[in-house]
Amino acid sequence: MSFRPNAPFTGTLTLNQQSYLYYSLQKLPDGQALARLPKSLKVLAENLLRHQGQDGVGPDDIAAMADWLNGGTSEREIAFRPVRVLMQDFTGVPAVVDLAAMREAVKRLGGEVEKVNPLSAVDLVIDHSVMVDAFADDQAFATNVDLEMARNGERYAFLRWGQQTFDNFRVVPPGTGICHQVNLEYLGQTVWRLPGEGDPLVCPDTLVGTDSHTTMINALGVLGWGVGGIEAEAAMLGQPVSMLIPEVVGFKLSGRLREGITATDLVLTVTEMLRKKGVVGKFVEFYGDGLATLPLADRATIANMAPEYGATCGFFPVDEETLRYLRLTGRDDEHIELVEAYCKAQGLWRHPGDEPVFTDTLSLDMSQVEACLAGPKRPQDRVPLSRVPAAFGLNSQIRVEAPQQSRLEDEGGQTAVGADRSLEGTEFTLDGQSHRLQDGAVVIAAITSCTNTSNPSVLMAAGLLAKAAVEKGLARAPWVKSSLAPGSKVVTDYLKQAGLMPYLERLGFYLVGYGCTTCIGNSGPLPEPIEQAIRQEDMTVASVLSGNRNFEGRIHPLVKTNWLASPPLVVAYALAGSMKIDLSQDPLGTGKDGKPVYLKDIWPSQQAIHKAVEQVNSEMFRKEYAEVFEGDARWQAIQVAGGSTFEWQPDSSYIQHPPFFSTMAKEPEPVRDIEDARLLAILGDSVTTDHISPAGNIKASSPAGKYLQSLGVAERDFNSYGSRRGNHEVMMRGTFANIRIRNLMLDGVEGGETRHYPSGEQLAIYDAAMRYREEGIPLVVVAGKEYGTGSSRDWAAKGTRLLGVHAVIAESFERIHRSNLIGMGVLPLEFIGDSAAGLGLKGDERLGIRGLNALTPGKTLTVEITDADGKERAIQVRCRIDTGEELTYYRHGGILHYVIRKML
Repeated sequence: MSFRPNAPFTGTLTLNQQSYLYYSLQKLPDGQALARLPKSLKVLAENLLRHQGQDGVGPDDIAAMADWLNGGTSEREIAFRPVRVLMQDFTGVPAVVDLAAMREAVKRLGGEVEKVNPLSAVDLVIDHSVMVDAFADDQAFATNVDLEMARNGERYAFLRWGQQTFDNFRVVPPGTGICHQVNLEYLGQTVWRLPGEGDPLVCPDTLVGTDSHTTMINALGVLGWGVGGIEAEAAMLGQPVSMLIPEVVGFKLSGRLREGITATDLVLTVTEMLRKKGVVGKFVEFYGDGLATLPLADRATIANMAPEYGATCGFFPVDEETLRYLRLTGRDDEHIELVEAYCKAQGLWRHPGDEPVFTDTLSLDMSQVEACLAGPKRPQDRVPLSRVPAAFGLNSQIRVEAPQQSRLEDEGGQTAVGADRSLEGTEFTLDGQSHRLQDGAVVIAAITSCTNTSNPSVLMAAGLLAKAAVEKGLARAPWVKSSLAPGSKVVTDYLKQAGLMPYLERLGFYLVGYGCTTCIGNSGPLPEPIEQAIRQEDMTVASVLSGNRNFEGRIHPLVKTNWLASPPLVVAYALAGSMKIDLSQDPLGTGKDGKPVYLKDIWPSQQAIHKAVEQVNSEMFRKEYAEVFEGDARWQAIQVAGGSTFEWQPDSSYIQHPPFFSTMAKEPEPVRDIEDARLLAILGDSVTTDHISPAGNIKASSPAGKYLQSLGVAERDFNSYGSRRGNHEVMMRGTFANIRIRNLMLDGVEGGETRHYPSGEQLAIYDAAMRYREEGIPLVVVAGKEYGTGSSRDWAAKGTRLLGVHAVIAESFERIHRSNLIGMGVLPLEFIGDSAAGLGLKGDERLGIRGLNALTPGKTLTVEITDADGKERAIQVRCRIDTGEELTYYRHGGILHYVIRKML
């Protein structure tokens, strides 16, 4: 996109005899007032000023920013246009599938297919497909990469087609790194240069991404957050992101972390505090003089987990630490000078003592942070290290032999001892050795996820702890599947440079791949004897990972409790082998001298960590990112057919032509009321996008498994739901198919089942939905609070629509999923003072929702409910279409339908 600056509001920067133009907030009539805005809102204000006069942006929008200062809130709808879009392959493949399908639709309707082309810069990083099949040996990386390429050849060939067909579209090949870490270390610019006539125009770097952890880049002063793939596709095609001017919660940091406390401990504390505060749909901006003590990698750890604390983003202003990090990661000196000059001129620079106006504030003295984990199934459930054994006992309802002072109490004040299950465990044989597996065993210990592998301090701490453990004579518990999956190749460079890699490998933490792995459910199978032992006794075992997500059923189908921890604690739990050991006071094991070894004996000092981190240098980053888009010989050897439209293969089990646009006309049909709908599912609180559209294993007995077998795909080649998002036939069968989802229409049943009415027959949700489709009956889903929390998974909305769901009625929605539902033409409705439980819904009711042809944002609607005995009642719900732009998308049947019609 090229811009012609509007002279009255532009300023000029001159650096090294080069002039740069920029839109100056100070030149606005409200410039003095705007200086008091949170810096994240200044980025939005600049975006509005730069696009003033384009569709949907006028002077009143910018004036609304000044009005925001009066109460820290606004009902003003604005149009945000990010300069770029970031994708990973799980969400990127279906996005490119949609683009290819849009080209087919435009061709069918007589338009120019080349108009379906990204207008904004798009980077897709292939990072979600590597699985931990091999581990704990020096061939693990090579084996896993070979398997990845073999499994995903069709998908990768399709992405290479997209790379050569679409403009402004770059692909980072597999085996390079995780998209958010690559974004932080290389793609992110803090200040962006736009093409124009004459001198370059500069502006804040902004983006949206198809992964919820896009927020990590906010550590670099880059405003960005996760959106659904549908919304991201629209953004790359030139459509603005429609939003209300957000509330901004200021989080003041003071002090510094104590000896032995990590950035992971800090972020788990921040996550717990902000979840309690309630920041869903809001910006969080960090401020305070404590930022001066917080390295950028620590900021990135906090910014990464914004989805876990529920915020749209967690923003850190630009300061000297930002410049230091840009310099460390090999950015150009001239660009770093531009970042400093622009941010100071625009009022985006953080000065000591800055106190912007915020909607609300909270604060944390970082010296009060203690060592902790989060679990067993939600990132915000922080547990101090000493209380982990008791927390495990409360969750698993087994006896926990832990010291009295480390036990938790339940709400009734009773210490949780649970059922009288034998503590003997189950015997199994592995590699010729006999072992005993007990409840509480740690069966997965994974250093994984960009959350922590982007942070040299916690990775060096893990390496130093491993070194001390090996020197003491400790070893990994034999039932632990251990893995190291960094977010970039730089990590292995500096671990080798520091001489720490051999010690991690001695404890089983060999490199398994550069990708998300365990954090997204690509943990791979456990050794068969261990899986058999778990199944035999229905054991409650655990994973410990340095990731950001630990939802039910996400990490591994047999692992019921999952715990987030810092990389050094991941290593420590691999040594201990059990969640029932209190690492704060119980020994990890026995050393070679016959004496017990405690965590404090091997925990590295801050001085040792700092000395190790000093070995990380700019040359490492320059070397690894010099040819970031090239890929290895296997990537380069992938053969790709040419052509402006894709040659769909009917027998492909990975890539299929989706039906979203197959029957659309040039003009949208009128919106119709929902009549005589049936309930497909009644769900509880905190139903995640993982519950709605799982990313992990495909069960052979599931509808998706049966479909793949019908195509001749062997179970060993199923791969995962995430890798098959380019095939709608798999994904619609996988919708609501998580093994841990609970449909309250069925008593005590886990998994994707429902009851069909009026027959009363229990079926897989997919099978019931298809029967309702044959009967011409629309469907509704009812849920509790925080519906759709978690990953920005567009298939959670796409699959819902393909099953024939016309509306979702929930007590509250998570931001991205609500937007995705609208983007697929599904109506999100919120209970007003009611709930499914309060209404006594059983699932055999029929529903009617009227007045949809006169819908307005936020309108109160009536839902008519007819019970099975014919009794009628009515409730009030609020339409959660929040903006006029969203209403336009809904009326067109979805955002991409609207974009196609606009092109025509």
